[in-house]
Amino acid sequence: MRRTLVLVSLAVTSMVALAFLIPLALTVREIARDRALTTAERQASALGPVLVVTEDPAALERAVASTQAGAAGRMTVHMPDGGLVPKNPREDDGARPEQLTEAGRRGRSYTARVDGGYALLQPVSLDAGRTAVVEVFLPDEDLSRGVWKAWLVMTTVAAALVAGSVAVADRLGARMIRSTRRLAEAAGAFGDGELSVRIEPDGPPELVEAGLAFNAMADHVVQLLSAEREMAADLSHRLRTPLAALRLNVEALGDGHVADQTREAVDRIEREVDQIIRTVRRPTGRGNCDASKVLRDRVAFWSVLAEDEGRSCELIGAEGPAPLPIPGTELAAAVDALLGNIFRHTAEGTGFVVTLHQGQGVTGILVADGGPGIADPDAALKRGSSGGGSTGLGLDIARRAAESTGGYLRIHRSVLGGAQVQMWFRTRWLPPARRSRRLVRRRHSRSKRPV
Repeated sequence: MRRTLVLVSLAVTSMVALAFLIPLALTVREIARDRALTTAERQASALGPVLVVTEDPAALERAVASTQAGAAGRMTVHMPDGGLVPKNPREDDGARPEQLTEAGRRGRSYTARVDGGYALLQPVSLDAGRTAVVEVFLPDEDLSRGVWKAWLVMTTVAAALVAGSVAVADRLGARMIRSTRRLAEAAGAFGDGELSVRIEPDGPPELVEAGLAFNAMADHVVQLLSAEREMAADLSHRLRTPLAALRLNVEALGDGHVADQTREAVDRIEREVDQIIRTVRRPTGRGNCDASKVLRDRVAFWSVLAEDEGRSCELIGAEGPAPLPIPGTELAAAVDALLGNIFRHTAEGTGFVVTLHQGQGVTGILVADGGPGIADPDAALKRGSSGGGSTGLGLDIARRAAESTGGYLRIHRSVLGGAQVQMWFRTRWLPPARRSRRLVRRRHSRSKRPV
C-alpha cells in the first residue's frame, strides 16, 4: 500500500508538472525569440530617419556604430546602388539578394534564415522610389539567450514539487501501514492465544474504527470464553455428586464381570470429569517449545524399544532450533501417539523415520514407517480410526495438536512403503490471503495426491 501510494503520487504529480512545464518551456523560448527580434527591429528602425535625411556613407557609418548591433558588427545597410555601409561587411555572406528583394517587395520588416542565425531585413523608402534595406544579424544564441537557464529553473522547481508530493505520500502511507501492521500483529497475537492484547487506535478514521472494533471483539470473545469456562466448570462439579452416588451403588454390586465393567466405566467417567476441570482451569494462553529438542528426546526414548525389536530408527532435520507455538507436553504427546501406533500396528523389524521440515510460516513433522500402511487415509481421518482394530486416538491427538496452531494433519504413502503421517504447524500469523495460498491451497493439493 505504501509503495502504491508513492507510485500514484509520483505518476499524478509528474503528469501535472509535465502538463504545465512543456507549454511553459515553449512559451519561454518564444518570448526569448520575440525579445531578440523586437530589439533588432527597434535598432534597424532607428536608421530610417538617418537614411531619409542623408545618404553620406560617413554619416551612415556613425549612425550604424551608435547602435548596439552596429557596434557588434552585426548591422549592415544595403544602399539602392548596391553599396554597403559599413564597407567592411560581416565575415559571413549575410542575406542573399533574393531575400533583400523580398524585403523590399513586402515593404516591412522581414526575417530570413542565414548561416549561423537569422537576418532581420528592414526596408527604408527613399526618394524617387528607391529602397534601402537595413540588415541586422541575429545569431542563434541570441534567440535562445536565457532559455536554458529558465528551463533548468523550471525543471528544478517541478522536480522539487514531485519529490515533495512523493515524500508527503510516503509519510501518509507509512502512517497507514504502521497502524495497519499494529492491528495485524494484535490480531495475530490474539489468534495465538494472547487474549489480553489490545491496541491504541490511531491513523485514518477508518483504521481507528477498525481498531475500536477489534478491541470490542476481543473483549466480547474474552467474556464468552470466560462464561463457557465457568459453565463447563460448574457442570463438571455438578457431575461429581451423581458420580459419588453411582460409585457407592457400584461398590454394593459385589464381584462379577458386570460389576467390574461398571466400576471401570465409572472410573473412566471420573477421569474425564477431572480432565475437564483441569482443562477449564488451565490458563488460556498457549505455550511454546523447541520442536527439535522434543523430537530428539522422544526419538531417543523410543529408540531403546526399537533396538529391542530390531527396528531401524532415524531422525532427520532436527539439528537446529525449530520453535513452535504449542506446549512441549502436547507436542510430545502427539509424537508419542504416532510412534506408539507404529509399534502397536506394525510387525517387529519394521523401521520408521521422523523428519522435521521448516518452511516459511509452517513447520512439518513427518512420521513414516515401512508397515502395511493405512488402506483409506481419508476415511481414517473422518471416522477417527486408523483401522486394524485401532481406536484412532493417536491420530486424533496429533490432529488436535496440529490444528491448535492453525495447521492440519494428513496421511500419505511413505517412501518406505507404509504410512506417512504429516503434522503441519503454523509457526507465525499470516494475513488471510497469504494463509490461503500457503496453507489452504497446499492442504487441498496434497489431499488430492494418490497414496
